[in-house]
Amino acid sequence: MPASFAAYPTASRVFGRVIAPAVLSALFAAPLWFMIVGSLRPAGLPPPRTLELVPPEPTLAAYQRLGELMPLFTYLGNSALVVAIGVPVTVGVAAITGFGVRLLAAADRRRALLALLVVLLVPVTAVWATRFEVFRLVGVVDTYIPLLAPALLAVSPFLILLYAWSYGGIPDSQLHAARLEGAGWLTIWRRLALPQVRPATLAAAVLAFTFHWGNFIDPLLYLHSGDRYTLPLGLQFLRLLNPTDWPVLMAGCVVATLPCVAVFLLAQRILLSDDPLAALRGGRR
Repeated sequence: MPASFAAYPTASRVFGRVIAPAVLSALFAAPLWFMIVGSLRPAGLPPPRTLELVPPEPTLAAYQRLGELMPLFTYLGNSALVVAIGVPVTVGVAAITGFGVRLLAAADRRRALLALLVVLLVPVTAVWATRFEVFRLVGVVDTYIPLLAPALLAVSPFLILLYAWSYGGIPDSQLHAARLEGAGWLTIWRRLALPQVRPATLAAAVLAFTFHWGNFIDPLLYLHSGDRYTLPLGLQFLRLLNPTDWPVLMAGCVVATLPCVAVFLLAQRILLSDDPLAALRGGRR
């Protein structure tokens, strides 16, 4: 066999495992990098006219200025509170609802999945007015209840569909055997089904975190008091207050983006680890 043909599998393997992932990672990381670079420019400067890989005189003045223009830690604390409550509720509702769909008979399961797909296709803007009127009549406007209410519906039917699909890989024989042993459905869900869909749980948690942390429309609609603003809403008012200070705006975007990046990296580490607890502690696999 010619040497060129013998080397082809190795070259394709290197491209698939090293070059292609590196290129895709660079494409996704580029906006974050230029955001960081923009935040390190001296405060008050306009955006660079050319591509700038490294700022000529890097400084952290924009981050200091950011804390002076807005109550940054208050907004961070408000967003963290919404996330701390919203993410567990979202994941729990999606996980148990998806398991309920899995337990349905085949015909009923198809109808439930079709209904979830129909609801998924409904645009969010179609229910804004109705939701606002309901929350106004209940008297919970300017509280965090409207921001947390989507968690009671698993935020999106997509998360329920994700769990329903994941539970579909559990054989019926396991469920029937657990029932014969006298286990209730909640016990079966918690001790048998849920541990087998760990990737789905991690994906749902990351998506729920991204939704609750980056939610802008709901705080804009329902929050009126400045001390209750979440970080995305605070950044919007910062943009309106000081639209020409590009480094400060980029510094705010970096602060808002880094938690999402950290959660994604942590979830990836847990997913690829044989021991999730060791991954959380920073141990080796």
